[in-house]
Amino acid sequence: MPKKRAASSDSDSDSGPEDRGPAKKNFKQGASGAAKKSSSGGASGGNSTANSLGGEDPSWHLGKNKHVVVRSFKGQTLIDIREYYVDKNSMETKPGKKGISLTCEQYQKLKSIIDEVDHALP
Repeated sequence: MPKKRAASSDSDSDSGPEDRGPAKKNFKQGASGAAKKSSSGGASGGNSTANSLGGEDPSWHLGKNKHVVVRSFKGQTLIDIREYYVDKNSMETKPGKKGISLTCEQYQKLKSIIDEVDHALP
């Protein structure tokens, strides 16, 4: 007999992994540095040296706890667009479940169709 799932919360926002234990650290580079939020926290346009999260990986704040981070995972460079949350225990800013990681090829494809996406917007 299949197990029943627990009822999900009514909240639309992802406040983080409250139903699980601590996340496993899968990679060494930026694992602890990317979790700390910097005091600047402002949005930056094309500044390639921006770092809105205060870690080693380049990152940009998009607003409403959303960030773009360029990171390396298992030897592959990824562009991570993700919603972050503040851990209630440690008061650190950490990546949430809501987001997407694009490979460089996927990111280049997205860039190539961005004008079409813009024209499709109301």
